[in-house]
Amino acid sequence: MKKIVLSTLLLSTLALTASAEVAKDQVKLKADIEAAKAEKSKAEASLKALQAQLPPNEQVMTTIRLGYISTTGNTETETFSLYADAKKAWNKHNVSLVLDGQYGSTDSTETVNKVFVEGNYGYSFIASLSMTAVAGYKNDKFSSYNYQSYAGPGLKWLTYKSTIQELSLEGSILYAKDDAKAANTGLEESYGAYRAKLLYSLNILDNLKFEQEASFKGSFDESDNYFIFSRSALSSKISDMFSAGVSYKVDYANLVLAGIKQQDNTLEAFLSIDY
Repeated sequence: MKKIVLSTLLLSTLALTASAEVAKDQVKLKADIEAAKAEKSKAEASLKALQAQLPPNEQVMTTIRLGYISTTGNTETETFSLYADAKKAWNKHNVSLVLDGQYGSTDSTETVNKVFVEGNYGYSFIASLSMTAVAGYKNDKFSSYNYQSYAGPGLKWLTYKSTIQELSLEGSILYAKDDAKAANTGLEESYGAYRAKLLYSLNILDNLKFEQEASFKGSFDESDNYFIFSRSALSSKISDMFSAGVSYKVDYANLVLAGIKQQDNTLEAFLSIDY
């Protein structure tokens, strides 16, 4: 009987010792896992910081956004949009070309038809300051103008840049030409102008990004002659190449012909392709 009791006690002791060792090993393993996670996070942050210091990619970087909105019922509407942005940088130089087009109809009657094109050249004096030269053209069938164009030099200041957000400010002195759809309207045809522009981006999450563009263009001679543009976009990565999102655009002209609204507002869903 004593032998049985002693054997039982011995086995219990061994079992408890083994359990304690297992628990100790699990605690150590969990601590090692947490340490590895911390090292991984630190390494990823360091990698992003180093990548942010790399010179601009010398390949052509292209973004294409396709948008579509359709409503049915008492009123049938369709709106199509295309946005394309191509950029290339080499040494201290960079060029970009933007195309923004929109077409829409209501009950088979055309209601939106606009195209905007802008080219930009930049030369970096230092990492945060660049000289720019910009030229743009806009054709909006339902605005007060047959077309609008402008060109001129400017400066761009990279105000802030980190691994998750970036802010740029740009100022330009322009020669502008606006071809009004009616004569003797008081609208300026050609004039000296200025433009202030803001570009902001924020990586909210690894696969969620917010972008904001805002600009103000005004005449030096006529303070009432000014234009405001704003575009806010929220996009989410689907894959390395594809993103989906929504954007809201405001296009405002202070001086317009009778019967034409000063402001266009556009809300759209889009699919973005980056390559």
